[in-house]
Amino acid sequence: MGFRETYGREPDGVWHAPGRVNLIGEHTDYNDGLVLPFALRQGVTVAAARRDDGVFALRSLQSPATAEVTDPAPGSVDGWAAYAAGVAWSLREAGYPVGGASLLVDADLPQGAGLSSSAALECAVAVALCDLYGVEVPRPELARIAQRAENDFVGVPCGIMDQSASLLCTEGHALMLDCRSGLSTQAPLDLTGLTLLVIDTRAEHELVDGGYADRRAACEKAAELLGVPALRDVTDLGEALSRLGDPVLRRRTQHVVTENHRVEATVGLLRAGVVGEVGALLTASHLSLRDQFEVSWPEADVAVEESVRAGARGARMVGGGFGGSVIALAPAARAERVRAAVTEAYARRGWAEPRFLEATPSAGARRLR
Repeated sequence: MGFRETYGREPDGVWHAPGRVNLIGEHTDYNDGLVLPFALRQGVTVAAARRDDGVFALRSLQSPATAEVTDPAPGSVDGWAAYAAGVAWSLREAGYPVGGASLLVDADLPQGAGLSSSAALECAVAVALCDLYGVEVPRPELARIAQRAENDFVGVPCGIMDQSASLLCTEGHALMLDCRSGLSTQAPLDLTGLTLLVIDTRAEHELVDGGYADRRAACEKAAELLGVPALRDVTDLGEALSRLGDPVLRRRTQHVVTENHRVEATVGLLRAGVVGEVGALLTASHLSLRDQFEVSWPEADVAVEESVRAGARGARMVGGGFGGSVIALAPAARAERVRAAVTEAYARRGWAEPRFLEATPSAGARRLR
């Protein structure tokens, strides 16, 4: 990775944390709901070595920006380095005595594609610092620490899903995560005979803007008006909708409640071994995200429509919205047809050519050497 060239010594170790695809369960995490992500092969790798001077030195093979900070504090670091420095701050805030380190970051996840490159960076740095300083932190707690780095240090009001997926997922499985209790179970994700395509729409998303925060605030407002701790607690959707006068709050509530039901139904299908039947739920999720939660974008809508038309069992946008990626579940024999259909549709509209990644459910964060 060029660590010796950068820092003049060999690293003490190399760690990797994966990006994630959320199979289903979008915008439910910060509503104390259910999500079903799985880890990708692709992610963020960090080579690191301890330092005795207390300095956090941060370099990336993907960016010319660098940072050196002795006492990380919110507002002290900008750009990608804030996600890494924020983890050191958050670990210290949680009472874990981590010192300085030299870190070199490499990534093979496309940034802005909605595959959680930021959480992968946070989790790779978290496991590296814990190993470097002999700190043992249970993985669910480490996910909370990484989440706090993004919430309070970087300023992105994300939920717990991305960090949990990067730290807790296992190979060949999706992670059924209850975002209220933090409890999780593994659901088998056997893609034999199927291809799960990630379609990077090339419309870059950015969660620091207002759209994501507005949706979260609307959900919190709806829960307050309904007198429940979170929208996850709505048990009678019709009654809840009748009590909400604001049509925007009604739409947001309808998405969250029905999306939780779709997660539960998807887990049932995975455990029954009928993964192909999940496709209809994926498409229903996309329509809800487009029409009720209003976080889709033109490139995503076209990718979903063309994928299904070309033979995919179902497709939906993934991530926070306003840009990023789509997933399409297709019989393996039709995967190339789906690729071609989406590519041609983009070309007709003069859009940037989409990128494709075949998703394989993989292991969570770990030390490589």
